[in-house]
Parts: sequence; structure tokens; C-alpha cells
Amino acid sequence: QSIGCDDYLGSDKVIDKCGICGGDNTACKVVSGVFKHTLTNLGYHKIVEIPEGATKINITEMSKSNNYLALRSRSGRSIINGNWAIDRPGRYEGGGTMFTYKRPNEISSTAGESFLADGPTNEVLDVYMIHQQPNPGIHYEYIIPGDNVISPQLLAHRRPGEPLNGQLGMPESTNHEDEDLHRETDTLTGQSAGTFPVIQPGRFPSHQPENQVPAVQPPRQNREYNWKQIGKTECTTTCGKGSQYPVFHCVNRITHEEVSESYCDSSTKPIPEEEACNLFPCPAFWDIGEWSECSKTCGLGMQHRQILCRQMYANRTLTVQQYRCHHLEKPETTSTCQLKICSEWQIRTEWTSCSVPCGVGQRTRDVKCVSNLGDIVDDEECNMKLRPNDIENCDMGPCAKSWFLTEWSDRCSAECGDGVRTRSVVCMTNHVSSLPLEGCGNNRPSETTSCNNGPCAGKVEWFAGGWTQCSTECGSGTQQREVICVRKTEGNFDVLNPYDCAYLEKPPSQQSCYLKPCGSKWFHTEWSTCSKSCEGGFRVREVRCLSDDMTASTQCDPQLKPEEKEPCNTQDCIPEIDENCKDKYYNCNVVVQARLCVYTYYKTACCASCTRVANRQPGFLGRR
Repeated sequence: QSIGCDDYLGSDKVIDKCGICGGDNTACKVVSGVFKHTLTNLGYHKIVEIPEGATKINITEMSKSNNYLALRSRSGRSIINGNWAIDRPGRYEGGGTMFTYKRPNEISSTAGESFLADGPTNEVLDVYMIHQQPNPGIHYEYIIPGDNVISPQLLAHRRPGEPLNGQLGMPESTNHEDEDLHRETDTLTGQSAGTFPVIQPGRFPSHQPENQVPAVQPPRQNREYNWKQIGKTECTTTCGKGSQYPVFHCVNRITHEEVSESYCDSSTKPIPEEEACNLFPCPAFWDIGEWSECSKTCGLGMQHRQILCRQMYANRTLTVQQYRCHHLEKPETTSTCQLKICSEWQIRTEWTSCSVPCGVGQRTRDVKCVSNLGDIVDDEECNMKLRPNDIENCDMGPCAKSWFLTEWSDRCSAECGDGVRTRSVVCMTNHVSSLPLEGCGNNRPSETTSCNNGPCAGKVEWFAGGWTQCSTECGSGTQQREVICVRKTEGNFDVLNPYDCAYLEKPPSQQSCYLKPCGSKWFHTEWSTCSKSCEGGFRVREVRCLSDDMTASTQCDPQLKPEEKEPCNTQDCIPEIDENCKDKYYNCNVVVQARLCVYTYYKTACCASCTRVANRQPGFLGRR
């Protein structure tokens, strides 16, 4: 049969998470959580506070990172990884318990660091993270006693009759049965405190099944035999302060011969007390850390490891000055490494033919990163700076002008009956510039083709004709087309009033067009009025050079500049015949030669001659 945690044969009691034999996990409280705060500043950041009395402590980094965990007491004493000094994984004493510091292998493991301790702690401890990169998350968990739970340490160190939590304890009794019962009560009470009980040597309670007859007590031993120290246990360590206990045997007082312990009074047997031994410090040694990851994933790289001079004393490993390890050869801190031979670039195919038959195109070839085993791997495994080009331009010479066509449109212009499908046709050269159509000859491919989606059953619809040519050879212009309302029957069209198609969306009858940019051109205003109505005058206009965006330009051809001034009305003047304006004398030419037309008398007497000369010489009549 198995033995339960209560030391009874056949018992099925086990210790619960609170450390209580046969407990129901209610005598303690589990505190857990995850520290996920985003940190910005480098250095120490407090994560969680571990209270006094905590047990089953577990602080674990959720994934590997370049951060470190640190632990120190509330008094400021550093326990692990303090003062920017990173300790080696191991066991460290602090807060009344022993912490196990674990740092998994830096190359093969993805697990993070951790602190583990059984507890209980005798002071408040603070857990920190030395932040160097984004926080992967820190999981923390510990157990604290519940309310009204008595600590086993309180019971173990309490003197009989001393008050416990404000209540008077059981007085010491000389009755052996009462004393055994008292010991049993202490032990069981200690198990309910949320921590494992401290078992004192010789303090096990005596349990007897109810159906068993008590054994007859042996007669009181006489004083011929007594307890004698015959030696000590072996020291727990060979150096650096260990512990040992005295060994007592029952001997004959006269002959000092060892006899059975039954001859001695067990109640007088001394309780072995711990004694320190081998107090001299252990020799210093080199503590060798794990190798870091290789600096390169392939080829020759470097890796590093931490080498510390350490010394063991009082079950603690301390970092000491390196001169203490001078008697030993110091291991190397750096080493070359090579995880595998680097992959290399291989050109798997020749250049393809050029992507165009003429003009500038591109050609390609297959370039792969190949491992030393001949396998194709990711490009990142090869040196990207040495990667051969897998694409380049190729020039196949100038292209001849030719017609370029798009595919026919998928949709017929008519939903039923005869319709057309369209495509774009353009004359191009060098696969870039669109040129006037005369560069490709007169055999322009058709832009439309007939199509038929089946007979129509008198369906009314808008019918749009083809677009006219663009109103301009360059720049923005317009195109027109005719849009009519028709009813299509088998083999015939009936033109209807536009009102009959009003419920349908009417196609546009005009659209803008743009063949190509015009560049800078000469612009001019209309001619002004001629300066004279006959016998030669002149007229003027303003001429400007403008670019496509209608801003002043200097790129126009000066030889093509339109004239800004030209002659006009060069015909002879023909006087109008006025019946009331006639010469009354035959010698009016003498009046004209004498310049007498300025006088009213002569101007009237020789009206026709004076008027004629006035038309040839403006201002003649108004000089006097």
C-alpha cells in the first residue's frame, strides 16, 4: 500500500497547491498575471512586487529576447542581475528563500528567462526587467496564504504557553499522551499554513489504528547506559562553508561499548544541532557561459560567450575579481563559427529574345540562389550585392511605321439586330509616338465590324452614328455624331419622334477630342479698320506666340510669323456727283491754284473743283 502525505499507510491524501496535506486549495490565494506594457526607455523597469510570505514563485519571460530579468530586495540589495552586471544562470539566495535563475540556450531554444523559488519569502521583493528591445511579455505567479492562516514557522519557534495570534497556546504538560497530542496538533496546523511543514528530527507524531492494542511500555532504563557523541556526519561541502551534525549512540557507561538504543532513555537523547564546517573558501573557477548565435547564417562568422571568475561560499556562487582565477588558463571568449557553406548565385538560362521586334524592349534570364547541396533556396541566403542582373534593355533598331490595332470590343452596339463592334486603330513608330496617319499609307484597317445579337421584336432605342473627325489637328477639339430614336424590326428601321425614346438615356451627340499637343503656335487678332477708304491706306493686328496652356512662348518659328500690318483700299477715290455742287465759272481751276477755296464765296462758286481737291488733300479747306 502507498503512504499518504499524512504518513499513514493506505492514505490517499496528497498535498494541495497551498502545501496542505489533504487540503482543498482554499487556504491560499494564487496571484498571477502578464506584464505586457510597451516600454520606450532603456534600463531597469519594475514589473511586479512579490509580497512577504509568497510561495511557489514563478517569473517567466514569454519568449526569448535581448532583455534580462532582475531581482532585488526592498532594502535595495541586488540579488540577481543588479548594477548592470549580468549573472550566470544558477541558484541565488534572497528574501529568505533560494531562487533558481534560468536562461535557456541562446542558440537552440526560443524560451525566455525565468526566476523560480519555493518560498516563503521573509521580505518584499521587486522584480525588474532590463529593457533593451520590445517587451515579449512577462508572466508572473505566486501563492500567498489566505486569511487566518497560521504560519508553520510561527508554530515551530513558539515557546509553550506563548500567545499565538492573540490566543493563548496550549500549556506544556508533563503527561506523555498530552505531549504527543500537542505535537500532532502542531504538525497538522503547520500543514494548513500554505507552506510545507518543517519536520523536526524526532518530532513525528505517533499514530495508532483504533483497533490496535497499545504495546507494553518497556521498564525504565537504568543509568548504566547513556548517550555519547561518537563523531559527526560528513560535511556537506568540501569547501566554502558546509554543514554537519553530531552523531549520538547509546553506550555502556563503564566499557563505552555501543549497545542497542533501547537501553538508553530516548527522551534524554540530545537533538543534533547543525554545525558549520570547511569554512575556508573554495578555489575560484572560470564560469563559462553559452556561446552566442553565430554572427553569420552561412560562411565564416564569429560567436561570443561570457567568461566570469566565480567562487563558491555558503552555498552561493559569487563573482570575484579575475586575478583570483589567474592560476587557471582563461577560456576563449570569441571563436569562429560556420553554420553552413554560403549559397551562391547561378545563371540557369541564357538571355531570352527581345520583347519587341523593333525599338527598345527588354530581355530576361533565370538567376537563382543555389546552396552548396545544389538546392534552390531563398535569395536572402546569397549576397544580394553580387546578384547578376536578370533583366536588361535591348535595342532592336528603329521600327517602321505600321498600323497598330486593339482587340475588337466584346459588346455589340445593338442589343438586338444588326450592330457594330469597334476597335482602335493608330499609326505608330518606335512603339511610343503616335504619328499622323499618312505615315502608314492609305490602307487603314477598319475600326468597326458588323455584329448581330438576334432579331428585334419592335424594340425602341436610340441609334447613334459614327463620330466625325476631330475639329482640330492638335490640341482640344470636338467630334459630332447623329443620334436618332428608331424602332428596329426585321430588316428595317423606323425613325421615331425623339419623345418615344425619352425614357431611355440618350447617348451624347458631341464629345471632346485631343489628337496630340500642338506646341507653341502663332495667334493673331482680327484686322483693324483700314485707315483710308480709297487711294491706299493700311490696317494692323496683334500677333503673339502662345504655348498649349495659352501662356507666352518664344518657341514659334519666326519665319512663319503672320504680318502685323498690311496695305488696304488702294483703289482711286471716285467723287460722288452732287447736283447742288457745281462750278459756276469756266476758270475755277485758277481759283484752285490760287488757293482761294478757303473763302466761302469761291468755295460756293467753284464747289465741284474745291471739293475734288479737298478729297485729295485732307485739311486743305481748313488751313485759314
